[in-house]
Amino acid sequence: MLERLLIRSRAVPSDPPKRRGATSLGPERDRFGLLRAVLSAVPWGQALMGAGIVLLAALVPWGTSEVLSAMDRQVMAIDVKGELVGENRTALERSAGKWIGRSFFATDLSDIKESLEQRPWVESAAVKRVWPDRLQIDIREKKPLAYWNSHRLVSRNGELFAPPNPEVAGRLPRLAGPDERVKDVINMARTMSDTLTGHNLGFAGLSLEQRGAWTLTLANGIEVVLGRDQVEARFERFVTVYQERLASRSDEVRRVDARYSNGVAVQWKPSETASRTKS
Repeated sequence: MLERLLIRSRAVPSDPPKRRGATSLGPERDRFGLLRAVLSAVPWGQALMGAGIVLLAALVPWGTSEVLSAMDRQVMAIDVKGELVGENRTALERSAGKWIGRSFFATDLSDIKESLEQRPWVESAAVKRVWPDRLQIDIREKKPLAYWNSHRLVSRNGELFAPPNPEVAGRLPRLAGPDERVKDVINMARTMSDTLTGHNLGFAGLSLEQRGAWTLTLANGIEVVLGRDQVEARFERFVTVYQERLASRSDEVRRVDARYSNGVAVQWKPSETASRTKS
């Protein structure tokens, strides 16, 4: 009886009290839960898209370079286009010929453009590639307005240039003066030319001396001395006198001096008279 009581009274260890929600794997599960929370907060779609863009940006230059290298070849011909008067097409092609044999893609077209625009007649040069192995150059020449100081030309933009063949410009007015006054001479020449055209007279040239005196030349060869002062008024007075007194005898007149306040002095050609008369 006693033995049975002892057995019944043997202490049986009881399980330690458990906290609500706790398990034997609690710390590990907490770490994984934190990791899952961090991962779930990452915008994976945007991150993958950004990585793809970065990768693509890195590959494009490499891929482009590889494709161009595979497609590249030497420049085999150069075509020159444009309406040419002063320039020679063969000479232009010869000048650009040093780029033949170079890389079609690697050749710097701006170098060709800059080189051609150094030529006196060339206003601008447009260069482009023509697949698979040609370059095309479009040339625009300077448009000459007049001869300047006999041996040069002045363009319609007022630019002075000295080609080796100025005579190919043909019949043009002849302007002269200090280089720094070229625009003044052009403006005066245009004004006088317009007035003369309105009176059926041709304009042939205008010169400005270093000291500021003007001399006009008509298409019929008559020289008109206008001096330094009141040039516009003197010019208008000459036109009036010419229309009223000299037009009918224009082939006899060599020179007219308009530097008078109330008229002009006429120098006749030697075949008629060598004297100077005042009108």
